[in-house]
Amino acid sequence: MTSSPEQLLPSTRRALLHRIARAQAEGRAPSLVGAVAREGRMVWTGARSCVEGHAPDADTQYRIGSITKTFTAVLVLRLRDEGLLDLNDPLEKHLPGTGVGEVTVAQLLGHSAGLSAETPPPWWERTPGSLRPELADVLGERPVLHPAGRRHHYSNPGFTLLGSLVEAVRGASWEEVLRREVLEPLSMDRTSARPVAPHAGGWAVHPWADVMLPEPTEDLGLMAPAGQLWSTAADLCRFAVFLSEGDEKVLSEASVRELRTPAVPPEAGQWNDGYGLGTQLVRWGDRTLVGHTGSLPGFVAGLWVSVEDDVAAVVLANVTSGPYAGAIAADLIGIVADAEPRIPEPWRPLPEADRDLLDLTGPWYWGTSPFGLKCLSDRGLELGPLRGGGRGSRFVVQPDGDWRGLDGYYAGETLRVVRRPDGSVSHLDVGSFVFTREPYAPDDAVPGGVDAKGWRGLGDIKE
Repeated sequence: MTSSPEQLLPSTRRALLHRIARAQAEGRAPSLVGAVAREGRMVWTGARSCVEGHAPDADTQYRIGSITKTFTAVLVLRLRDEGLLDLNDPLEKHLPGTGVGEVTVAQLLGHSAGLSAETPPPWWERTPGSLRPELADVLGERPVLHPAGRRHHYSNPGFTLLGSLVEAVRGASWEEVLRREVLEPLSMDRTSARPVAPHAGGWAVHPWADVMLPEPTEDLGLMAPAGQLWSTAADLCRFAVFLSEGDEKVLSEASVRELRTPAVPPEAGQWNDGYGLGTQLVRWGDRTLVGHTGSLPGFVAGLWVSVEDDVAAVVLANVTSGPYAGAIAADLIGIVADAEPRIPEPWRPLPEADRDLLDLTGPWYWGTSPFGLKCLSDRGLELGPLRGGGRGSRFVVQPDGDWRGLDGYYAGETLRVVRRPDGSVSHLDVGSFVFTREPYAPDDAVPGGVDAKGWRGLGDIKE
């Protein structure tokens, strides 16, 4: 007899509780709450507090800081999917007069626009947004520090611009659009731009003594799309599931996958970290995690998803610094995924055989390098080297009968099945490379032709 998929083993639950208890104690957080989602639902939550008998639960709001950026990115991708903008559009096309030049929407989403990391003083996280009523006040006199598209340079003002872009295209406030297009469809009823009870208060803990000081809670004004939101562990588990699977009410799985795709190379020396479109990407051990971390005075937050393991974790604490929420959330994923690894779906054959696809499968040769072409369960194709390293990709069929690469070296490239006059397959053309059934057969359509004498041994070679 096995437990139901949504239940965790008692030993796993204890390990999770131990991890957050240690995090709260070592990080000296007034309170800390953690949660884990698996197979599309929250399966565990736990909390610790410095007030005995008064621990938070999964419905207690905390401020989530820069996790807000991922929500803003979702709104921008929705505009793209509706055809209202292109990610390669210059921002100025839709939001003129910003003074940031030809930076594109995609560069802003991936923090490669070269904009400054912060606003001009005073420190925007601890001062009211009313001090920066216009975009010029957010950007300052020198908003662009680096050539656009050349490097990753994290920019909070960049996401202010994206929030203003959403407002300009939608004709409504960022907060209203977010509620209508993301929060309500995903049933995130406890996520809001301003705190709604029950919510935690933000605290700073003295670095050298066990005493606390309340932190101010400011309305960030124009900077809201970069870090304004309050949310709960339960709501963020719903959002984590969305980042893994997509939801047609908000964004398709394909568009969510685009959010998770690296946008630019990471900084030198940071090859375990990257950034997609509004999402952080990290290697944690042998896992790839996607999500975001966040902090504002009085709060730290972390949300990660391991798509391969189908496990997500959220950690929220009401302290300015101390516990590393992102690291703790990553550890929660590892505890569950290692102790209770994902059980694969049973293998099942296709409903019916497709003779045309079957005729394409098997060995192919690029020059003398052997490749294998497989038919996948979703009727896609996968081309990959049969020995050593090499270029490989998955392909999906297009309306015209050609195939488009989904990933790897041939992402976006075309695989075309070239047939002879009698209808039989001559070769595959993959981004102009010719793949044949035999290595350099005399009658094959190999560019440059094949020597008429064919293959030969050492004794066949004459001076």
